[in-house]
Amino acid sequence: MAFTAKDVQALRQATGAGMMDAKRALETNDGDMEIAKQWLREQGLAASAKRDDRDNAQGVVALVVDGQVGAIVELKCETDFVASSEHFKLEAQELAHLVAAKGKDAIADRQDRLEDLKITLKEKIEVGRIQRVEASGDAIVESYLHIQGGRGVNGVLVVMDGGTPALAHDVAVHVAFARPKYLSRDDVPADVVASERQTLEAITRNEGKPEAALEKIVDGRMQGFYKTVALLDQPYAKDDKQSITQLIGAATISAFAQVEIG
Repeated sequence: MAFTAKDVQALRQATGAGMMDAKRALETNDGDMEIAKQWLREQGLAASAKRDDRDNAQGVVALVVDGQVGAIVELKCETDFVASSEHFKLEAQELAHLVAAKGKDAIADRQDRLEDLKITLKEKIEVGRIQRVEASGDAIVESYLHIQGGRGVNGVLVVMDGGTPALAHDVAVHVAFARPKYLSRDDVPADVVASERQTLEAITRNEGKPEAALEKIVDGRMQGFYKTVALLDQPYAKDDKQSITQLIGAATISAFAQVEIG
């Protein structure tokens, strides 16, 4: 019985098997879909389909900087044993190179490879967060990758104009540990600001502060909020007597990105 590429794809979707395994199953069983499914089960090649509901909070963060382009890819798995394997880390690095060269959508080019990896490593494996930044003009892209247990777990990219690579790297290290959500206070969404102000007002009232002083106290506490979430407002991790804005001086940061396991 003849079969088509669509049949191979349908068998893969039904069983979670890799492309080559699905094709071999159909070839071995004369194109019979149901017998091919059973054959894959007997061979232990359909096991990944049962892993879809498993937790895959482990993984590796791969980072690539190529000239004025930087990319970070999170490749997720179930155990730190697999996350630390050279085979797994190499795949994550290949994905990061692909994103840097062709953009985020290029991940689809390696989907078959990822499906095969599920079979090989016998875990729920999938691509997590993806970040890509690109500088223009004289701006530079710098990075920091925190290594733990022999694998990348926290990656940062920073795009800076008018600063040195060393300065941009220092900012990237800061981001890794300070975990800002936004570049500047102006980037914090209005609804987030309103919600935080409302919460701080309630806290201040519950503390019994005078109503007349309420607005001033809340304004002060909002400054503390911005120092938590906005990179440029944050105290520098290595010297909290100066902010990131003071640290970079005349340089400017146009973008940053962070991906962390967990």
